[in-house]
Amino acid sequence: MTHARDRMDLDLPDFLSDGEGIDDLSRTQSRRPAKVVDGHIPSELGLWIFILWDMTLFALIMLVFLWERRSDRATFTESAHQLIQPIGVVNTLALLLSSYLVARALLAHRVGRHLQARRLVLGAIGCAAVFAGLKAIEYSSEISGGHTPASGMFFRFYFILTGLHLLHVIIGTVLLTAWQVTLQRRRPWAGTQKLAEGIASYWHMVDLLWVAIFALVYLVSAE
Repeated sequence: MTHARDRMDLDLPDFLSDGEGIDDLSRTQSRRPAKVVDGHIPSELGLWIFILWDMTLFALIMLVFLWERRSDRATFTESAHQLIQPIGVVNTLALLLSSYLVARALLAHRVGRHLQARRLVLGAIGCAAVFAGLKAIEYSSEISGGHTPASGMFFRFYFILTGLHLLHVIIGTVLLTAWQVTLQRRRPWAGTQKLAEGIASYWHMVDLLWVAIFALVYLVSAE
C-alpha cells in the first residue's frame, strides 16, 4: 500500500501543491475518487470524431506543403531560414510543458484536489499566453521584414498552418478557463469527468499539431 500511495503522489513543487495529502485516508475516502475502468476512453465519441477530422485537415495541408516543396526546394529552404527558430523552440517547450500540467491537473481533479488542479490549469493557461505572445512577436518580425502570405508559397503555408493552429490555441485557452471555473466551484469529478477529459484531450491535440508543424516548417524545410 505504501508503494501504491507513493506512485499516486504528484510530487510537484510547493507553489503547485494545495497541501491536500493523498495519504490522508479519511479525506481520500470522503472524496471517493473515480475508479479507473479498464478500456475507458476519455471524453465523448463526438469529440474524438472532431479531433480526427481536425488532424486530418492539418495533415492534408502538410501533404500539400510537402508537394509544393518538392517543386521549389531551394526557395522553401531559403524561406525557412528567415523564420526565428529560437521562438519556435521556446513555443514547442511551452506547449509540451502545458500538456504535462494539463495531465497533472486531470489527475489532481480526479482525486478531488481542486486547488492544486486549479494551479496546474492556470500554469497551462500561462504557457498558452507565452505561446501566443511569442507568436505575435514572430508574426510582427516576419511581416516587418517583408514576409507575408503574398511573398511566396512557403510563407503562404506558414501563415495558414500557424494561423490555424494559433486559433486552436485561443479556443483551447478559453476551454481551459472554463475548466478553471469548474474547479473553482469544486464540483465533484463524477459530474465533470467528461468536461475535464474533453478539454484535456483537445489540448493534447493542439500540442501534437504544433510539434508536427514545428518539425515540418521550421526544421525539415530548413534542410
